[in-house]
Amino acid sequence: MIELYTWPTPNGHKIHIMLEETGLPYRVHPVDIGAGDQFEPEFLKISPNNKMPAMVDTDGPGGKPFALAESGAMLFYLASKTGRFLPEDLRERWQVLQWVMFQMGHIGPMLGQAHHFLGYAPEKIPYAMNRYRNEANRLYGVLERRLNDSPHLACAEYTIADMAVMPWLRFPERQGVNIGEFPALKRWRDGIAQRPAVLRALQVLADRRRAGPHTEREREVLFGATQYAKH
Repeated sequence: MIELYTWPTPNGHKIHIMLEETGLPYRVHPVDIGAGDQFEPEFLKISPNNKMPAMVDTDGPGGKPFALAESGAMLFYLASKTGRFLPEDLRERWQVLQWVMFQMGHIGPMLGQAHHFLGYAPEKIPYAMNRYRNEANRLYGVLERRLNDSPHLACAEYTIADMAVMPWLRFPERQGVNIGEFPALKRWRDGIAQRPAVLRALQVLADRRRAGPHTEREREVLFGATQYAKH
């Protein structure tokens, strides 16, 4: 059983997708990041960097419980555990690693900053807004070029690389991107979004997401001093 500590964010959905695609049994433990659940001592034992998702595999290596954080590492672990969505061919396997690292090092951080400065920052700072909007469009362009040449990011088959990137591209307008300018990417994204496992995965904790703006308390927890305190 995978004990999954998560919230309906792009990084959370990456793992929801993988678990639904593989059929591994899992139990969801909500980590409400607006309420500060990520700073609870029990969660920090699993995720020292106070970030979700994180998990405990009750049947880990050697049959013993195994805790793991960092969504990219979790994808590789689950792929290794199940023998799925990570090719045996070494060239293709390293291509998967490359594109997962691209998501972890570029797509997540840069599109996250675009979300923040375009949508959440209390001050509208033109320099920051333009910087991250431009970088978001540049990254979409990298993906567009790749997907003009390949049906999936890493190779001809659907892998954890596709699962890692796709959830970050669901709302391009929030990143200052016109998806119509990237037709190959849009076809790939929309095709993945219609997979039955993905449809199920995107419903995990969907009813827990706040529909309106953040409260003052949530803003302080997410963007204020709380996240920098020693926990």
